[in-house]
Amino acid sequence: MHAIKQIRKYLEKNPTSESGRALTEFATALAEEREFSLADLYRLSYEEFELAIDLLKDWRFDRYYAAETKLFDVELKGVLPPTTLTS
Repeated sequence: MHAIKQIRKYLEKNPTSESGRALTEFATALAEEREFSLADLYRLSYEEFELAIDLLKDWRFDRYYAAETKLFDVELKGVLPPTTLTS
């Protein structure tokens, strides 16, 4: 996740800023899959807003591939022969 590293760097430089708090809350909301006010994102500067959008894209990408992997495992479970360990 490239965006989370960028946000971490931003927070290291701006640990107590209002925008830092908003980015932290946004990242936490995504991780916990809970609601977050879009108005809080709107108050961010353009650069900070772009960080949030990049994080959202990374989060969505990860969730998409996690779901695809589960589907792949389920679909192949009935098709692949069972594996056995041989000594």
